[in-house]
Amino acid sequence: MESPVRGGTRWKRFAVVMVPSVAAAACVGVGLAQGALAASFSVSGQQFKVKASHLHGEGFAQYGGIDEVYETVEGKKKKKVPVAISSFDTATITKMCQSVKTDIPFVGSIYLRLEAGNDPKKPVEAENLYIDVAQLDADAEFKNIDIGVAVQDKTRGPANKDRATTLPGGFAQQAESADLYGVEQTAWATSAGTFKLSGLSMRLGANPKMECY
Repeated sequence: MESPVRGGTRWKRFAVVMVPSVAAAACVGVGLAQGALAASFSVSGQQFKVKASHLHGEGFAQYGGIDEVYETVEGKKKKKVPVAISSFDTATITKMCQSVKTDIPFVGSIYLRLEAGNDPKKPVEAENLYIDVAQLDADAEFKNIDIGVAVQDKTRGPANKDRATTLPGGFAQQAESADLYGVEQTAWATSAGTFKLSGLSMRLGANPKMECY
């Protein structure tokens, strides 16, 4: 559906946009299984949830990739998981909530909840932002979007996060800017050149209601 903004495209649910990127990630997984690629990015074996009322990003790109994660909190064995890497040159995030559940042996489930950017005049700010997404729902609008560009030929967004775990000729999409509203996502990892958290609040507890959603 065309948006009222010239050169913009609007989707009701951003998950629709993710489908080709997840398919590209599956192709990367085949390459890893055949020894064609080397996974070099290890993350914890815990997904975390992120909720935000609005994310505005300039210089957007998304493509498939692979993360190497630990299977349990003991950190002994690893496995490879496909991800959709969403990247932004710059981003502002309003009313951001991040939570992670950790199951600790002999203790139980502990929840870590972080909130920031609740003041619309002081949103969370990030530069060279990468999010390794497992699932995402949002209302989304893109300006000047290109769907189907090869990863190595994309011209928007920061440099490829890890060339060893993406396919240079694989599927990617890019846009001049992206606006996501009502964001609910699970992710394996987030990294940024700078990450400014205004009004940071962090809590630990055992109440499941501490999760962001």
